Amino acid sequence: MGHPIGGEILRLRTYPVGTMSKLPEKTQPTDTPKDPQINQTDVYAVHGADPEVLAYAMAKYSRSSLSMKESLAEISSQRAEQFLNTFYFQYGHRSIADLAHIAFAIEKLSLLAAISLVDEQRWDGQERSTRYQNFRKSGWYTPALGEKTAEYTAALEKLFHAYDAVSAGMLEALKKAIPCPAEMEDGAYTRTLKARAFDVARYLLPMATNTSLGQIVNARTLEMQVSRLLSSEFAEIRELGEKLRAAAAGPAWNVHHAEAEVLVKEICSADSSGGLCSTRAREVLLREVKTAPTLVKYATPNEYAMKTAPELAQAAAELMKGVAIAPAPVVDLVDDAESLEVELATSLLYPACHYSYRQLREHVAALSEPKRGEIIGLGAKNRGKHDDLLRAFSSGHGFGFDILMDIGGFRDMHRHRKCVQLLQGYTDVHGYDLPDAPGQPMLAECGLLDGYKAAMESAYVSYRALRDSGAPEAAQSAQYLLPLGTRCRSLFKMDFAEALYIAELRSTVAGHYSYRRVAWEMFKAVEKRHPSLAQYFRISDVNEPVDLLKR
Repeated sequence: MGHPIGGEILRLRTYPVGTMSKLPEKTQPTDTPKDPQINQTDVYAVHGADPEVLAYAMAKYSRSSLSMKESLAEISSQRAEQFLNTFYFQYGHRSIADLAHIAFAIEKLSLLAAISLVDEQRWDGQERSTRYQNFRKSGWYTPALGEKTAEYTAALEKLFHAYDAVSAGMLEALKKAIPCPAEMEDGAYTRTLKARAFDVARYLLPMATNTSLGQIVNARTLEMQVSRLLSSEFAEIRELGEKLRAAAAGPAWNVHHAEAEVLVKEICSADSSGGLCSTRAREVLLREVKTAPTLVKYATPNEYAMKTAPELAQAAAELMKGVAIAPAPVVDLVDDAESLEVELATSLLYPACHYSYRQLREHVAALSEPKRGEIIGLGAKNRGKHDDLLRAFSSGHGFGFDILMDIGGFRDMHRHRKCVQLLQGYTDVHGYDLPDAPGQPMLAECGLLDGYKAAMESAYVSYRALRDSGAPEAAQSAQYLLPLGTRCRSLFKMDFAEALYIAELRSTVAGHYSYRRVAWEMFKAVEKRHPSLAQYFRISDVNEPVDLLKR
C-alpha cells in the first residue's frame, strides 16, 4: 500500500456506484495542455454542494489538477468522509475545515448563553435586537433549581413587570417631549420612539431572557465552539454544545423540501420508465444533507481549559487575598510599558477575578520573576497535543482597553472580532448603570427612577439569595437573574486601526448611548496618549444631544 496522499491521487478518476460512468463532455479531463499565452481565468460561484464535499473539492486543489467542476462531479459524501477522516484527524490538516461553511439557527436560548455562543473570533451571525423587539414576549430559561424554582420565577416576573413599565413610561415621555414632524408618518414616528424606549428598558432585561440568533461559521470554528460550550460551567451552555453537534451531524432543514415533494409527486404521476425516473428524482430532490458529520464528530469538552480555569482562579485569589476592588473608570487605556511576561501573567488571571487590569497588574508586576513564571506556567501546563493556547496568550497588542460597562452595551461591543477580548464573570459587585442619555428625558423626569432602582435592587437581593442557597450550580444559576444594566468588566486588546474603527463606528448618533460613551472614552484615551493621531478619527461627540427621530 502506498502513501495515503499518493493513493488518493491514483483514485481521482474512479467513480462511486450510482454516478455517471464518465464526465459530461465539456468537463471531461484532458491531457492536452492549453495555450499558456492566452488569458483563461475562469470565475464562477458554486451552489448546492454539501459543505464537507465542497471542502474536500477545494482541498484537492493542492494535490490534483482537476477543476472544481470536475472534482465535484466525481466526489460523493462517502469519499469526502474517508478523505477527512484521514487528513483532518490523522494528519492534522485542520485548515481543510475552514472551507466548509454551515448556517445554523439557534432559537430560544438565554441571553447569557448567547453571549457564550458568539464568543468566537471567527464568528458571523445576527441576533434578535433588544431595540426593535419587545422581549417581554420571549419567555426565559429556567435552570434545574428544584424547590428554588418558584423564587427564581418570581424574581424574573418582577424584572419583566418593571421592563414593561419603563418601556411604556419612556415612550409616553418621548412623545410628550418630541412632537411628530409634519413630514413624518405616525407609524414611523411611533416605531422610532418605541425603539428609543426599548433602548432604555433593556437595562432591566434579565440574563435569563430568551433570544434567537443565526450564525454562519466554518467547520473548524464550529468544532472549537462546540468543544468550548461543552466545557462550560453552565448546564444550559453544555446542552447547547450537544445540540449544535447533533445539528451538524444530523439532517439539515431544507428550505425547498416542500416544493421538492410536490415536484417528486408530479414526476411519479408522469413516470413511464417503470419507476426509475421517480426513484432517481426522489434520491436527488429529497436527499438528506448532513452539513458536517465528520468534522465535528470528535468535538469533546476541552480538558485543557476545564483544568486550567480553577487553577488560575485559585492563583488570582491567593495573589489578591484581602485586597478590595478599587474604583475604575468606564474605559482605561492601560499603558504599554509593561513587559510581555507581566502582560501574559496579568491577562491569564484577569478572566478569573473581578479586579481591573491595572490593579491586578500592579500586584503581578510586584512578584518575582519566578513567581510570574509560575502563573504563566499554569496557563500552559495542561495543554494537550492539539490544543491552541488560551486566548490570554494573545498578548503584545499596542492598545489594551479595560472596559467597565453594562452587560447590554457589552453585547454590542462584543461583536468586534478583530481584537482579543477577555471576559470576566458576571457579578453584582460593580453595581449597575442608569439608562440616562443627553437629549432624551431622564428617568427622574419621567417618574421612573424609583421603580427602576427598586427593580434593580430587588434583582440583586434575589441573585445573592440564590447564589448562597447551596442549590446545585447555585452560583451559575443565580447569574440568570442579573439584569442587562449590571456592569461587567472586559479587556479589549487591539491595534491602532481597530481602535479607530470601533471608536468611529460606535460613536455614531444612531447608536445606543451606552456604547457611544465607551467609544468616545476610547478616542479620548488615545488622544491623550497619542495627540498627533487624534486627527485621523472621524468621531461624533457623544455629549452633544442627538435628534432622537433619526436612526
